[in-house]
Amino acid sequence: MRQLTDTDRDAIRIAQDPQFARWLGQITATGGCAHPVHLSGSTTTHDTATGEILRHYDTRTEPGERLLIRCRNRRSTVCAPCSRLHAGDTYHLVRAGLLGGKNVPTTVRDRPRLFITLTAPSFGPVHRDGDRCRPRRDRGRCEHGRPLGCGAIHGATDPLVGQPLCTDCYDYPAHVLWHAHAGKLWDRFVIGVRRQLATSASLVQSRFADHARLSFARVAEYQKRAAVHVHAVVRLDGPNGPEDEPPTWGTPDRLTDAVRASARRVQVRTPHSPAVGELDLRWGVQIDARPLRTDGLGPDDDAVAAYVAKYVTKGASETGAGTDHRLTTWGDIDAVPVTDHVRALMRTCWRLGTLPEYEPLRLRAWAHTLGYRGHILTKSRAYSTTYAALRADRAEHVGLDSMPGTAADGYWRYVGSGHTPGAALLAAGVAEDIATNREIARQEISSSPEKVIT
Repeated sequence: MRQLTDTDRDAIRIAQDPQFARWLGQITATGGCAHPVHLSGSTTTHDTATGEILRHYDTRTEPGERLLIRCRNRRSTVCAPCSRLHAGDTYHLVRAGLLGGKNVPTTVRDRPRLFITLTAPSFGPVHRDGDRCRPRRDRGRCEHGRPLGCGAIHGATDPLVGQPLCTDCYDYPAHVLWHAHAGKLWDRFVIGVRRQLATSASLVQSRFADHARLSFARVAEYQKRAAVHVHAVVRLDGPNGPEDEPPTWGTPDRLTDAVRASARRVQVRTPHSPAVGELDLRWGVQIDARPLRTDGLGPDDDAVAAYVAKYVTKGASETGAGTDHRLTTWGDIDAVPVTDHVRALMRTCWRLGTLPEYEPLRLRAWAHTLGYRGHILTKSRAYSTTYAALRADRAEHVGLDSMPGTAADGYWRYVGSGHTPGAALLAAGVAEDIATNREIARQEISSSPEKVIT
């Protein structure tokens, strides 16, 4: 025992506990969650008509007198089991808005639908992968003495890709402030699309909602230059949402034209600052809008849903931008394992965050995301189902929903989170086993489509 590590000794201690089987059952129920939440309390289920107690559960009979539940973190770098579950929910959420299901009619697949990409503008030249980076015939230099071009051919994994050619020329304040206003820029873009559609159909703009409804689900993605761009599924419905057919003038071509026109015209003006001035923020010039068609001529609906689901689980270390945890001091910026370019963006957030004109943006609080304040995935209300509804369906599927005619009184409190070293080792093994079993089942289904895996 003396030669064992502390982690191994802790794992042996847990395995020898009389309640180990129940503890292992809890870990398995959480999918091997890496940072489970510990709760203490009880739930009493009773008949609403007679008041008879039907079931009583109390954590005093559990190992350590606590119940473990999932942390529900979406980032795979933080908790792979919970991120995998979140990716599955996201896939079904996005797919339901494309093909129907989850209380969304299947007729939505025949609606005008687009998969669009909106990019950030340029804040300065950066190194690119693929062909020659930035070839120039003249060998000019910027005012700081650095080359204006680069004739190298960078691979996709080259650490130079996405880094500025000259950090002194790069507009870091504009980059950070664009991130901080990206949510408002998207809101104005959506309003602009509605107005463009109304104008093209000869409608009064304020009466657009009486004729049609624009639904969407969007995901934010960090590019290699650490700037966010947006992928979104946009759908045109009737005034009551998915249940209504869109008006006859609502065609994919008209929706595409409205998206492109709004993306080119919309802008957000920042508050005036003596240090930065007043900036007009816009989308980048690269705008992509692809119709989603059921005849197979457009991007595949399942592939679009899978792409969105895959991205929402990525942590900062996978995207190469920011960190997964908030920064509390200037020293934290020096300690995080990021590129010099990302570190410069964090420092810019920290400096601008002290200016009173930018106080509402809370740039210091969002320095770990480089000033971007929005959620990774957002959707309009009528696009499809919700994460809460999907979790409720899953609880019903495994038999955790309440029975009709009953009510439950619960008293719970938070008592901790995470694992001891030995528990973390055992939980990782459980998570790996579950992932392996899932992959085996997927392969069997792929090889035998008619076979149902239970």
